Amino acid sequence: MSIRGLKKKQPKTFKVKIITVDAEMEFSCEMKWKGKDLFDLVCRALGLRETWFFGLQYTIKGMCTWLKMDKKVLDQEIPKEDPISFHFLAKFYPEKVEEELLQEITQHLFFLQVKKQILDEEIYCSPEATVLLASYAVQAKYGDYDPNFHEPGFLAHDELLPKRVLRQYQLTAEMWEEKITAWYAEHRGIARDEAEMNYLKIAQDLEMYGVNYFPIAQNKNHTDLLLGVDAKGIHIYSINNRFSPNKSFEWSAIRNISYSEKELTIKPLDKKAEVFKFFSSQLKVNKLILQLCIGNHDLFMRRRKVDSIEIQQMKAQAREEKARKKMENQRLAREKQLREEAERAKEELERRLFQLEDEARQANEALLRSQEAAELLAEKAQIAEEEAKLLAQNAAEAEQERQRLEITALKTKEEKRLMEQKMREAELIAVKLVKESDRRAKEAEHLKQDLHEAREAEQKAKQKLLDITRLNCPHMVKYPQYSSTDTRDANFDKGSIKLDLKDIDLKRLSFEIERERLDYLEKSRKFEDRLKELKSEIHALKLEEKQSGLYS
Repeated sequence: MSIRGLKKKQPKTFKVKIITVDAEMEFSCEMKWKGKDLFDLVCRALGLRETWFFGLQYTIKGMCTWLKMDKKVLDQEIPKEDPISFHFLAKFYPEKVEEELLQEITQHLFFLQVKKQILDEEIYCSPEATVLLASYAVQAKYGDYDPNFHEPGFLAHDELLPKRVLRQYQLTAEMWEEKITAWYAEHRGIARDEAEMNYLKIAQDLEMYGVNYFPIAQNKNHTDLLLGVDAKGIHIYSINNRFSPNKSFEWSAIRNISYSEKELTIKPLDKKAEVFKFFSSQLKVNKLILQLCIGNHDLFMRRRKVDSIEIQQMKAQAREEKARKKMENQRLAREKQLREEAERAKEELERRLFQLEDEARQANEALLRSQEAAELLAEKAQIAEEEAKLLAQNAAEAEQERQRLEITALKTKEEKRLMEQKMREAELIAVKLVKESDRRAKEAEHLKQDLHEAREAEQKAKQKLLDITRLNCPHMVKYPQYSSTDTRDANFDKGSIKLDLKDIDLKRLSFEIERERLDYLEKSRKFEDRLKELKSEIHALKLEEKQSGLYS
């Protein structure tokens, strides 16, 4: 057979892209493959055996639809794209995750999907519960908390809380991280699968967990209700309340579910009970509701029957795997504990070694410092000896200088004493001169007064003489007699003698005053010369005293 013939017989294929919560895969599918063929291929690639919980979902015309298993892939109303995208998601949810989820991969896929639904606010969760769930998610991702490794800010790039919770409380990212870390630190020793299971056990108790909601109406004109389908049954909610259903139909109480066009009918097992009818917006919605109801009802009835051999084998394998993992975890915990103890012992030895090295280093440094100190002390002793010699020499010089200063001080004291004595003498002379000057001034004043009185008497005598002369001259002319003339001559001579005596006294007095004045001027000049000499001597003594004080 030729190569060309082989190429012609190869089946035609198309590409599909499978998107899980945390990964993407591409496969080549044959044109004749049904939905189950593609689904089985994906499950084999993932190593998944609990296939009944999952399905392949796609979106067409804004509506999410599940790929039918018994129909060809290309015959279904799928998006016309290359490759064709499908989301591998959990279609049905278990009632009790701890009992029904057997495989670790099944548990991990559920954990990722439920976590995404909580973060996208498809499942409502209280703020306190979100913090606890976030701590289990961190434990599953990072393992045990280590404050030396998990430093502040290590959760900065992780999405752990719904935006609604972040908006509700005005807390910083650091505050939220602190709250999550406080819970995270308490999960020490919990393995990843245990942390994910604890996350799911908390999430399964939330009101909106595993519920698919559809808008419905009790008549054709109004959409005022919500229909919810989950693992336990069908629930009717008011449009604004998805937590508490107004009416519920458990799967065990439902006899039949059917639809006709947009009308869907739920018949209870009790034939006397009222049949519930409602209307949806599209026929496709009724088909999707019926598909989910059938799948959940089958799982509900399956849980209440004896497990099949396959399920029993899977549970036995799960128990063995759990026991093996438990033993492995215990062994790892022991090894970890021993490793931590060894690391602590190693750290203690390293610390002790470092301490000994530090002590040795300090001892060497102390020895070096002692040697340096000894050398410094020797140098200081030599310097001290030289300084002692220098100080002895300075002391001798200082002693000589002191003796010289004492002699100078004695001379200075003697000169000062002489200067003070001279100053006192000058002060006494000045006082005497002042007193003498005052006395001389008073005598000069008395002499001036006597001179003034003498001159006044002289003036009066001259006036009297003139008056006598004027009176006596006419008689001499008229009565020229000798006796009278002799008498008058005698009187005149007496007056002249008196005047001459007075003139002589005045001249002598003036001469004495002039002589006294000259003597006074001479003494004053000498006194001034003496004062000048004393001032110059005092000035010289003061200069010598200042110089001697500065020198000392």
